[in-house]
Amino acid sequence: MSNAFADVNRYFERAAAVLNLSREVVEQLVTPYRELRVECTIRMDNGSIRTFTGYRVQHDNSRGPFKGGLRYHPDVDIDEVRALASLMTWKTAVVGIPFGGAKGGISVDPSQLSVFELERLTRKFVAGIHDLIGDSVDIPAPDVNTNAQVMAWIMDEYSKFHGFHPGVVTGKPVDLFGSVGRDEATGRGVVIALEELLRTQAQQLSDATYVVQGFGNVGSHTARILHERGGRVIGIGDHTASFYDTSGLDIPSALAHVKEKRVLAGWTGAPQIQNSEILLKPCDVLIPAALGGVITKDNADKLQCRIIAEGANGPTTPEADEILRHRSITVLPDIFANAGGVTVSYFEWVQNLQQFAWDENKVRVELERVMRNAFRHLNQTAAKHHIDLRTAAFVVAIDRVARATAQRGL
Repeated sequence: MSNAFADVNRYFERAAAVLNLSREVVEQLVTPYRELRVECTIRMDNGSIRTFTGYRVQHDNSRGPFKGGLRYHPDVDIDEVRALASLMTWKTAVVGIPFGGAKGGISVDPSQLSVFELERLTRKFVAGIHDLIGDSVDIPAPDVNTNAQVMAWIMDEYSKFHGFHPGVVTGKPVDLFGSVGRDEATGRGVVIALEELLRTQAQQLSDATYVVQGFGNVGSHTARILHERGGRVIGIGDHTASFYDTSGLDIPSALAHVKEKRVLAGWTGAPQIQNSEILLKPCDVLIPAALGGVITKDNADKLQCRIIAEGANGPTTPEADEILRHRSITVLPDIFANAGGVTVSYFEWVQNLQQFAWDENKVRVELERVMRNAFRHLNQTAAKHHIDLRTAAFVVAIDRVARATAQRGL
């Protein structure tokens, strides 16, 4: 992986130049507030002992408590976590919710651990960071390879030290003070973002064709909602298999298959293609919704789409972004396009603090309001400065964080 933190900061620098920020302000905004490294030693089911390294980077809290996901992946390192923590600062600011940015991760392949080992690892990690998280301090959430069950373990372990505080994490099971609508929130946010963008081009969701790379939480919900809204999804893929058919895919059938088998491999509802081809197939809208760094300088000139909606975090490298701009491919940047997840996390946190649950309709209505407002600001900023949407998103976010930082004083 290229240096992920440096990549994010390249986007930051471009926006900072538009805002004419001084070097001292830039340095203040780029530098993480706190970085934690925790060695998590657990006993495995076979009696052996293993140590895993966990990280939590708290980037900025000028606009509210630190907020950000926790991922379990063998590639997790401090550099990646720094980059993602920084992105969270800008993401919460661009949609205007009162949080800062943080991120965490444990360097582990969770598929190699039993459920009991994962639980022990999660609890050990919480034991190492519990003094530095909390519903008014830092609020983790699910990310790659973590889910509602992991959040439930975190909440439970935290409560052993600090008592009942369900707002310490979001993305919890609904039975344990989670919010309805949280599972689909990121995917639904991607669809709302696309709807707003297409509207500026006098089009509707049903006028376009879509390819979704990644069929986990974000990709599957995005594909489902697009399909329900009349969009023609012509390509889907995960790490096990990819499918493409210009006449449109039977998304409910694919979802049913994944619900049973957990992966797309073995689905027979459409012609299968190589995984490496899924990003390169002709479509109106390409939605990378898996891991970061998939659109690079090596494939950016081969893409056959006119819009990219970034469902994943950091799917496009800066070099690729340059190529896409030259090719006039419109990019809905990750810090806006996939902010539906953190927005509904905010709603969950609000419900936890008030100890008053919302119904699904209220969650969806409020998500629409936040995403549509954010797009309006984004679009106006892009037009005002004659810049692309990614730079505009960073301009909106950095301006808000810089003003909050200045008003708080040193």
